[in-house]
Amino acid sequence: MNHENKTTTIEDLPGLNCGMCGMKTCDEMAERLKTQPDFIKRCLHLSAENVRAPKAKEPVTKAAAIPAAPQGCAGCAAFAGAASVPSPASAFPTWRDSLGRDFDFYLEHFPEDPGPREIIIPHNPMITRELAVKPCDILLGRPLGMSCGCPITHCGVARDVDLRTGVITWCVTGPLRTRQEGFKDLGYYIAEGYEGIVTASRVELKVGMRHYFQPRMCMLQWRHSGLINFVNRTSEGVQIRLEGLWIG
Repeated sequence: MNHENKTTTIEDLPGLNCGMCGMKTCDEMAERLKTQPDFIKRCLHLSAENVRAPKAKEPVTKAAAIPAAPQGCAGCAAFAGAASVPSPASAFPTWRDSLGRDFDFYLEHFPEDPGPREIIIPHNPMITRELAVKPCDILLGRPLGMSCGCPITHCGVARDVDLRTGVITWCVTGPLRTRQEGFKDLGYYIAEGYEGIVTASRVELKVGMRHYFQPRMCMLQWRHSGLINFVNRTSEGVQIRLEGLWIG
């Protein structure tokens, strides 16, 4: 039997809800695979053979894969402000992070990008020149200090590089490519800003206001905050830029 064109479903996924792919649950991953089949490469628990071949183990059921929504969930409230189109993952609109903290919106990445767009500067800006970082380079580093303090090492692909200032804009993609293709190690860096798309929000998005948000692909599913200093309505949603980032 040929499984080359087989659509990956929730039954194909491990049901661990580990978050390593950047999704909160395996069911949310299965929804993404309906439009982006290559997204399966983010699942570190599956090989190509696992995905294409039938499994002998008992399939994971939807009930087992989706945690119950917390009581008093604000996700049922009407979307306001920028949110005229529900998020693709609006089946899980808890509007709370993994620690139970409320936030205002999910920050999605641009359709043309492989992951969230982050503006960073290494703690030693000279590293950008010493490593001769250029667009399409695979990078590794960890955000440290007051700007972020995330305990997760970030991996991604450089998009824009300023060799004069050391500032890099990259798309955070997860650890798979660094393991397969190698990388340039930035060491510690400061996260200066995020850029992305908002498709649904429970509050009106305002320039000059600090908002709580959650990057859709955050492995920890933690709440961030940032000041919005750019807003632009597009066909995909509302494009925004956030600076002055904090976690929590």
